[in-house]
Amino acid sequence: MFGLTPSDWEALRLTLRLALISTALLLVLCLPLAWWLAHTQRRVKVVVEALVSLPLVLPPTVIGFYLLILLGPRGAVGGTLERLGANHLAFTFTGLVIGSMIYSLPFVVQPMQNAFQAMGRRPLEVAATLRAGPLDRLVSVVLPLSRQGLLTAAVLSFAHTLGEFGVLLMIGGGIPGQTQVASIAIYSHVEAMDYASAHRLSLFLMLAAFLLLVCVYALNKRFKIVGMTP
Repeated sequence: MFGLTPSDWEALRLTLRLALISTALLLVLCLPLAWWLAHTQRRVKVVVEALVSLPLVLPPTVIGFYLLILLGPRGAVGGTLERLGANHLAFTFTGLVIGSMIYSLPFVVQPMQNAFQAMGRRPLEVAATLRAGPLDRLVSVVLPLSRQGLLTAAVLSFAHTLGEFGVLLMIGGGIPGQTQVASIAIYSHVEAMDYASAHRLSLFLMLAAFLLLVCVYALNKRFKIVGMTP
């Protein structure tokens, strides 16, 4: 279908699975971090913000290289897992998820942090006077009032993961059927001088990304939920 090979479809399925899992985990794990950054006045905040933003300025291959060292068989994490009888995480799908989450971290934390800062503490104080518990305040106040930032974070993380290349190539190695995502499959086609296959897969990805953005802008125009424009 569409002139794509079975290995191309496998790469697309792997890319979609990676984007969905990475985005879901980032939304859950970054929520408390973004909340803390939005409200803390501690001096260490600037250091944490710099660490979160680091993937924006570092070349992806630098991040991928250090992740490969860390998660490989001789790294602190990979080596520890090997000594415990488990496999290291380099060249695995789990390693891809970790790399994708680190590389997309600022695209999730910053929209959430901005949404929490804009909301302020006043709605929570009002909810507390009405005897709403911490969970009630989170579900009934924080999440609805910050939905624009949360949805912006989800869209940016998902779209960013679709186009990742350098980090995933370094940590995953591009193993067909295991760690070869769509961007790496395109690179492999070009390396093999198979420009026709690279063109078909690139065109498919470009159209899919365009349709995704059309849906996002249509939803934004109808419901005003995603802040895609400054």
